This record gives sequence, structure tokens and C-alpha cells, in this order.
Amino acid sequence: MYFLNSLTGSDIVMIAVAVLLILSVFLGVRIVPQSEKHVVERFGRLRAVLGPGINFIVPFLDRVPHKISILERQLPNAMQDAITADNVLVKVETSVFYRITEPEKTVYRIRDVDAAIATTVAGIVRSEIGVIELDEVQSNRARLIEKVREQVAVMVDDWGIEVTRAEILDVNLDEATRAAMLQQLNAERARRAQVTEAEGKKRAVELAAEAQLFQAQKEAEARRISADAEAYATEVVALAIAKNGLEAAQYQVALKQVDALAQVAKGEGKQTVILPAAALEAFTDAFQLLRKA
Repeated sequence: MYFLNSLTGSDIVMIAVAVLLILSVFLGVRIVPQSEKHVVERFGRLRAVLGPGINFIVPFLDRVPHKISILERQLPNAMQDAITADNVLVKVETSVFYRITEPEKTVYRIRDVDAAIATTVAGIVRSEIGVIELDEVQSNRARLIEKVREQVAVMVDDWGIEVTRAEILDVNLDEATRAAMLQQLNAERARRAQVTEAEGKKRAVELAAEAQLFQAQKEAEARRISADAEAYATEVVALAIAKNGLEAAQYQVALKQVDALAQVAKGEGKQTVILPAAALEAFTDAFQLLRKA
């Protein structure tokens, strides 16, 4: 009390001015972190957006009602029902990543950002799956994800939001559809097994026919070679007859007769061989021909 009583009017004014200056500096200087952007209003209207670093505003006139994080965010995984073009009910699990690029749009154009994005993604997923069949949903998931991401990016652009990634994590079927697909899969496997077995039997028949054909060709080739050999031998004999006359033919006949008699003489228990007169003539003719040769 003594200190206050000892202050004069000029001292009080100076203290008030000093406090006002300190408060003005405190209110006028804004340090924004790297991961944020601050929205500045003056009398309820947008004045500026402050970026990372030191910023200055007008004390008592400007205020910062919104501090927006610009870090990438992930929406909670969501499940939504969709019906494909071939009338199959599927449950699609999605995940979306986004970040705020223009806080002034996000603050003044949308109240609940996460709910709005989730609703938009659900509608686009249902729309895209509704124009394709179930097989395409399973096999062309990458193309489907890309189309969903592009459409979501266009829809949320007015909110100052950038969708960095949109994923379809899983596509689930109801039990009835799953059972029907399993039955179809088993039927397809059975059909493929029957086709494979039929193709194997067909191939076995083809190989057997090829083997028989090969055998027939080889036998025909052997007969042809034998016939060619006999024809050659006949030709040789004919040439010999043409060259040496009838004596060559008689010589061959005589040799065959001698050979036949030799085989008879080799028989077991044959110590005496009775030769007919024709055989003696054959020996005679053979020796005469040998001398002439």
C-alpha cells in the first residue's frame, strides 16, 4: 500500500503504457510451428493465413481462432456395402489418407472434414463398383483404386484438401455368395481334370497309332529291301546266263544238287548213301563245268 501511495499520476501512466506495450508485443507476434497454419480474422472476417515462422498481426484487432495442422492424416478404416453389375453384394473396406493444403477453405466451407471425406469415399466406391462385375473387382483392384482416388480428389478440392492415397483394403462376400463361388470353383476344377484326362487318353491313342504306323513303315521298308535284293540276285543270274549261256544255269543247278546230297549224307545213322543215276549225272555235270570254269 505504501508503494502504491508513493506513486504519482505520471508513474501510473508510464506503468500502464509499459504493460500495454508488453501486451501488444505478446498479442502481435505469432510464432507458427512448421506443421501448422494459423487462420487470422479481423472483426469476424478472414484477414490472412500465417505460415511457419514468426508472423505479426495487429493487436486487439486481429485474432487467431483456428490453428490447422497440415500433417497427413488417415481416416479410420471404413466398411461399406456395394452391389456389383452382376448383382453380387460385397462389403468393401477402404482407407483414405489426406492433408489440408488451404486451411481458409477447410475452415469456412466444411464443418466435419473426416465425416465428409468418409461419406464421399463411400459414395464413389459404391458408384464405381456398381458398373463392374465381381471378377473385375477382384482382378482390376489397382485400376479401381486409382479411379476412386481421382474422383475423391476432385470432390474434396473445394474444401482445400489433398487426398494423398485411397486404398481398397479388402472385398468381402456374404456367406451365400461365397458358398456359390466355392461350388463353381470346385466344378471348374473337376471340368479341368476331366479335360486333362481326356487329352491324356487322346494323346495315348495318337502315340499308339503313330507307333503302329512306324512299325508298318519299317516292315514295308524291310520287304522293299528284300525284294530289291531278290531282284538284284535275279538280275545277276540273268546277266550270267546272257553272258555264259545255258552252261551257267546248269552249273548253278548242279551245285545246288551237290549241296543237297551233302546234307543228306550228314544225317545220323546214315552210313550208306544210295545215289540215283540222276545224282551221278549231276556230279558229272558239276565237275565238267568246274573244269571249264
